[in-house]
Amino acid sequence: MSSTVTYTVTGMSCGHCEKSVSAEVSGIPGVTEVAADARAGTVTVSSAQPVDDDRIRAAVDEAGYELVGRTA
Repeated sequence: MSSTVTYTVTGMSCGHCEKSVSAEVSGIPGVTEVAADARAGTVTVSSAQPVDDDRIRAAVDEAGYELVGRTA
């Protein structure tokens, strides 16, 4: 069962920010696609199986940004 979840991320302001977040989140096992959008302040994560939110949060933190939570 594949999963796609969009999260709100604060602190991203440019393409470099998007690349940093995407690179960290892409390193999580099972993640198949990552789309970070600095303008919208979101990161959308697709995976083969649902990924624990804490793993996404840790990757975003490692990139230097803050995951606020899932979007509605």
